[in-house]
Amino acid sequence: MSEVTELDARRLLCPMPVIRLQDCLRKQASGARVRITCTDPGTMNDIPAWCRINDHTLLECDQQDHQISFLVQKSQV
Repeated sequence: MSEVTELDARRLLCPMPVIRLQDCLRKQASGARVRITCTDPGTMNDIPAWCRINDHTLLECDQQDHQISFLVQKSQV
């Protein structure tokens, strides 16, 4: 399995976690995976919606205490 790029978006508020994820994925090859860690509860809706709109795959979503982690795979297009 390919390497996972870690992205720290803790303490950032909307829309910054989505913007950081977008900027990171833009630099990645198709199929690349990025794990973003957030503390903004709004990301529970924002990141899955952004993935759907942009045809990226949300592989995992995990929430522990106040931290939310998403594993996103860049679309093959």
